[in-house]
Amino acid sequence: MFSRDSWKEIFETIQKNKLRTFLSGFTVALGIFIFVVLYGFGNGLINTFDEFFNDDATNTFFIFPGRTSQPYKGYKSNRQIEFDNSDIADIEKNFAIFLEYVSPRVDRSGLVKYKNESNNYTTRGVSSSYQYAEKTMIMKGRYLNRKDILNKTKHAVIGRLVERDLFGIEESIGEYIDISGSVFKVIGVFQDDAGDDEERRLYIPYTTRQLIEKNTDKINQIVLGFKPEIGYTGAMAFERSLDKFIRDKKYISPDDRNGIYIRNVADQLKQNQQFAGVLQMIVGFVAFGTIIAGIIGIGNIMVFVVKERTKELGIRKALGATPRSVIGTILLESVFITTVSGIFGMLLGIALLSSLGDTLKDFFITNPYINMGTAIFATVILIFFGGLAGYIPARRAAKIKPIVALRDE
Repeated sequence: MFSRDSWKEIFETIQKNKLRTFLSGFTVALGIFIFVVLYGFGNGLINTFDEFFNDDATNTFFIFPGRTSQPYKGYKSNRQIEFDNSDIADIEKNFAIFLEYVSPRVDRSGLVKYKNESNNYTTRGVSSSYQYAEKTMIMKGRYLNRKDILNKTKHAVIGRLVERDLFGIEESIGEYIDISGSVFKVIGVFQDDAGDDEERRLYIPYTTRQLIEKNTDKINQIVLGFKPEIGYTGAMAFERSLDKFIRDKKYISPDDRNGIYIRNVADQLKQNQQFAGVLQMIVGFVAFGTIIAGIIGIGNIMVFVVKERTKELGIRKALGATPRSVIGTILLESVFITTVSGIFGMLLGIALLSSLGDTLKDFFITNPYINMGTAIFATVILIFFGGLAGYIPARRAAKIKPIVALRDE
């Protein structure tokens, strides 16, 4: 336990050497501040990746037909692959143990009108389960249901911005709109966190879209959700089996990359999370480098401080001061300056991260943050090494004989 006189002496020393104290503290505070900010930016980058993929379900496959680039089993190359309703039925039959839902998708763009208002929107023909793939949130009314699909009803669920564009302040539920020449009843209004583009779409039963188009059974895409419990490994195995099944059915060469495309959201999410994790490690390494720089800086300053006070330490020893008391005085001053400066830098960095929020979203950094435990750990590490930086030169000075110290220039 240090006495009151020791603390008084420390504050007097700090008062007499303001510039030296400021430089010591600034080095420590800057090191912690940069560490906190850089580490927070790394977490913000991961938040951006998570937010991008969490808009849609992550246990989802999007299957797109392509155009073959190789001949196969008597079929020529450059053949356009088409999906139809039988493909949905076959997938449900052969992969039932993996499936949570499956939905066709038929996209069309066209003019949508209500009274004197009109605009061009994308109309998407889907089944009732498609809501799970897009994580569509119903604001009012309802989504498409199984009866709508079976009865081929002319019901439409419109996006929030479609309602705003066409209806203004009027109520849209129960009203009728013209979609490319066909009249549909609005049964629901949805919102989507993905943004304006998603909310300027309309959903109708895919069976109704097929009926309008001369009762065809063609579909543009197949969207399916697999059971989350099969995990990432199971999802990858399911993708391979599904790819082989569709290629066999459509006579597409196993080596033809252009025949069909399967977008595995789970795989994309994992790859991007791994990429974000690597970036976080790089950012963390750079941030840790600032801590090392801070330690070196405080060490250099403390060497100079002890060198400057060599005569003073010699007088103390000549008057009877023990090496332990000499070391203790310098060590306490070092730890005190390092602690105060480190905490200040840490709090300043945390405050800056808290104030940023979504302001750096254009740079792919969303809500940057750092765990308090990580920030405190880094600060404690710097304080420890700051004290060590003061201890080593102080211990060396404490070993010098008084007569040698008094001769020091």
